[in-house]
Amino acid sequence: MSKPLKQIHLAAHFPGVNNTTVWSDPRAGSHIEFSSFVHFARTAERAKFDFLFLAEGLRLREQGGSIYDLDVVGRPDTFTVLAALAAVTDRLGLTGTINSTFNEPYEVARQFASLDHLSGGRAAWNVVTSWDAFTGENFRRGGFLPQGERYSRAREFLATANELFDSWHGDEIIADRAAGAFLRDAKAGAFVHQGQHFDIHGRFNVPRSPQGRPVVFQAGDSDEGREFAAADADAIFSRYSGLEEGRAFYTDVKSRLARYGRRHDQLLILPAATFVLGDTDIEARELAHEVRRQQVSGATALKHLEFVWNRDLSAYDPDGPLPEIDPDVSEEHIARGRAQVRMYRDPLATARAWRELAAAHHWSIRDLVIETGNRQAFVGTPDTVARTIDDFVQSDASDGFILVPHITPGGLDEFADTVVPLLQERGVFRTEYEGTTLRDHLGLAHPDDARDERAAS
Repeated sequence: MSKPLKQIHLAAHFPGVNNTTVWSDPRAGSHIEFSSFVHFARTAERAKFDFLFLAEGLRLREQGGSIYDLDVVGRPDTFTVLAALAAVTDRLGLTGTINSTFNEPYEVARQFASLDHLSGGRAAWNVVTSWDAFTGENFRRGGFLPQGERYSRAREFLATANELFDSWHGDEIIADRAAGAFLRDAKAGAFVHQGQHFDIHGRFNVPRSPQGRPVVFQAGDSDEGREFAAADADAIFSRYSGLEEGRAFYTDVKSRLARYGRRHDQLLILPAATFVLGDTDIEARELAHEVRRQQVSGATALKHLEFVWNRDLSAYDPDGPLPEIDPDVSEEHIARGRAQVRMYRDPLATARAWRELAAAHHWSIRDLVIETGNRQAFVGTPDTVARTIDDFVQSDASDGFILVPHITPGGLDEFADTVVPLLQERGVFRTEYEGTTLRDHLGLAHPDDARDERAAS
């Protein structure tokens, strides 16, 4: 008997705060005006996507002491944007990246419970940590938490937030006008939490929301991150867009679920993916090359090389050879707070490897950054892209994808109009929403149902 077709999950990542987007393209619009968010969200909902995703940073990126302005700089507050989008969409899930290192459980739980009410059960929380004292300076907490403890705090943060969500059971409000009684239980919302990172008690002031708790996402490829996702998340982002790498990641993370008493279908794996579409596969590849050249200008290439060299390289020609001088391995870094700094733990080894690659392929600095950086995951005609996405999901390299267009806000339109119908024809993507909440879209049980299931077993 043939294996049943898996249904594909699709989400839309509003571009920005990185060099994925091409903000200089004439077709690009504002990354801060509400009309851009509305256009993007409505396109995703028209295409029946599961959710919209917003990333967030808590400090402007700097390099060499100056704001890094080669990419998009800044973004409005996540909760403000998502709450506003709840009013102009009906079914689309609303996912926000909220930090567990520099926030407090009570305020975050209150904000997500409110968003879930306002949206009718469409809220999701991407739980992230901050690793650097650089970001902490904005909160007068620079270096207050050792890097090794950030996941410990994140786990307790999430557990504490869940206790707050669960402090209301959902049946407390009776609103009996005749009797003049509003609550059945005068102790509704009472909580007490004592732990390593949090010692709080009081009353949570937002009644139980439609989903009970927001859907929880986790973004992190480390062993700690994978374990955190296996224990506590509903979905995990992955950076693996290659088939074999994706399958290895998928197998590894799913294999961790059993030790937490969870089934394979209780955690979704959703890599981020870019795309370029063309009338032919050759045209799409040519367009993809042009997009990468737009994303990595000469100035951008030099700044990226500085992540490894930890030196001011502005005097170098981006179309010339790599520097002969070795990286500076001192602890004070020219690009404080940038995630890429952590990727290159051995700058000297990275520099040697890059020099060998550049020599072998006759690459300039810019060529090297383009070729070793992120590439468009899906390139081709709409039929090619639809078939490739389906192959990934059916072969267990992912459960779907979070799509990142390179044009804001209209870059998702072509995918919605050409690729989505082909996936629907294949019978692997919905033609209509079947439920009203994000948990419905993702096939995830309500926390109360999951609790009853565990009790019954």
